[in-house]
Amino acid sequence: MDPQHILILANKNGNAWNFANKVYQKLNSNPDREKKYKLGEVEIKKFSDGEIFVKILDNARTKDCFFIHDSSMMPQDWSVSLGLVNDALMRSSALSINNVLPYMKYSRQDRMSEPRTPVSASFLARVINRSANRVITTDLHNPATTGSYDIPFDNLKAYPFIIQYLIKYHQDFLNKAVVVAPDVGSAKRAESYAKRIGVNVAIAHKKREKAGVVGDMTIIGDVYGKNALIVDDMIDTGGTLCKAAEVLKQRGAERIYACATHGIFSNESSEKINNSEFEKVIITDSIPISSNGKIEVVSIADLFAEAICRITHGDSISELFRS
Repeated sequence: MDPQHILILANKNGNAWNFANKVYQKLNSNPDREKKYKLGEVEIKKFSDGEIFVKILDNARTKDCFFIHDSSMMPQDWSVSLGLVNDALMRSSALSINNVLPYMKYSRQDRMSEPRTPVSASFLARVINRSANRVITTDLHNPATTGSYDIPFDNLKAYPFIIQYLIKYHQDFLNKAVVVAPDVGSAKRAESYAKRIGVNVAIAHKKREKAGVVGDMTIIGDVYGKNALIVDDMIDTGGTLCKAAEVLKQRGAERIYACATHGIFSNESSEKINNSEFEKVIITDSIPISSNGKIEVVSIADLFAEAICRITHGDSISELFRS
C-alpha cells in the first residue's frame, strides 16, 4: 500500500469524530512508521422527510479507506448510513472499504428468538458483505456471529486496556479484588480479567424472568471481605448489574466496581447505576459518552489505531492479546 492510500474517515458533525481524530493522531505519532494516514470527512445528514444522505468529502479513488462509524446513532440510522457510506466509497473507486465499528449494533439478535423472526445480526452481515472488504469491531456479543461474514473480521478485545486503566488509577481496589461474572455465559471473560489481575473468580447465577427483568440471583464463590469487580461485555438497562451489586453487598463484599466495553445505558440506566451499590462503573468509548457521576470512561482509540496500523503493515493482530 502506498502511504497516501490510507484514509481514515468519519462524520465530522457526528459523535465519532473525536474518536476518529484520536485514532488518526495515534497512527501518525510515530514519524518512522512506513505508512502515513490522512483524516477525511464523510457527510451524513437527513432530509426533511427523514431519508439519509451521505457524501464522501475527500478523494477516495485508489485509497484504502477505514470508515469509523458513530455508535451513538439510532440502530436504524446507523445501519442505513453504514450501507450508504459503503456504496458511496465503492462508487468513488476506493481501493478497499474497511468498516470500523467500535460497537456492532444488532449483535444481540444473533438467533431466532421465536418462530417467524429474523436473525438480524446475520442479515446485517449480508449487507456488509456486499460492499465492504473488512470489519473491525470490539467485544462482539456473540463471537460466533463472525461466521456470517465472508470477509476478514477483526473482533478486538478491550479488557487489556480496561485492566491497564484499573492498575493505573484503582490499584488499591485491586489489592483484594475478586472478579465476578454476572452470569455463567460471562465466565470466560471473567477468567481473562482474573488471570491478568491475578485474583479468583466468582459467578452470579441469575434467573431472568423476562427480557430486562432479573429474578432470583445467587453468588457462587467467596466474596466476603473482598472488593468485587463485575465484568461484562455491555451495560444496557443495568438491571443485572445492579441486582448483582445488591446480592454481593449482602454476601459481605466491601467495595463494588463494574467494567464493561459497551455502555448503552438505555431507559435512564445511568441514573439507576449512580443510585446503586456501585462505587465505580468503568466503560470504554466504543459508544461516545462522557464520564458522569460513578461512570468513568476509558478510551480504546489506541486499540483501534494499533489494529489499523497492523492491518496496513501486514502484521498480526492476535499478538496484541497474548498474555
